[in-house]
Amino acid sequence: MARTATIVRETSESKVELNLNLDGTGKTDIDTSVPFYNHMMTALGKHSLIDLKIKATGDTDIDAHHTVEDIAIVFGEALKQALGDKRGIRRFADATVPLDEALAKAVVDISGRPYCVCTGEPEGFEYCMIGGHFTGSLVRHVMESIAMHAGICLHLHVISGRDPHHIAEAEFKALARALRFAIEPDPRVDGIPSTKGAL
Repeated sequence: MARTATIVRETSESKVELNLNLDGTGKTDIDTSVPFYNHMMTALGKHSLIDLKIKATGDTDIDAHHTVEDIAIVFGEALKQALGDKRGIRRFADATVPLDEALAKAVVDISGRPYCVCTGEPEGFEYCMIGGHFTGSLVRHVMESIAMHAGICLHLHVISGRDPHHIAEAEFKALARALRFAIEPDPRVDGIPSTKGAL
């Protein structure tokens, strides 16, 4: 069965059209209307091997926040939908990813229970403006929104870093790599990878 999802979400603040394929090759077509977020979501698709297409517009003349958040919500919902009953997946995975001086680690559990812990971002990172439109605080907000709407447990830890662009990109890439391994089929798993029989 194809593990795909297509979701359209429209509010007074944004319109998001998103399509993904969990069993892709990392092919992306991203237009979020927020340039740095394009870069981050392209990296997320590329390094998770999730084919990802996003077309979004919103009130970015006010702030990028609404559009960025709504895309994260839709990505989480699409991930949850495409995973279905999660039969046969690896479920747990972690990845540590460097980007020059920055180093980030992501640990995921495709548990059905949403939880997000983000630690280690340097003091003041949340106030940094990256690429002219994207504040550092949005990284954590994106991760929380994905985790809540996908129903996954995510622990994300910045181990080191100085440049805000590098820190954010290492975080997105760490999530991507952890997702890649957590959602992939495990040939040794027959059924739902839980003692409860459901995720």
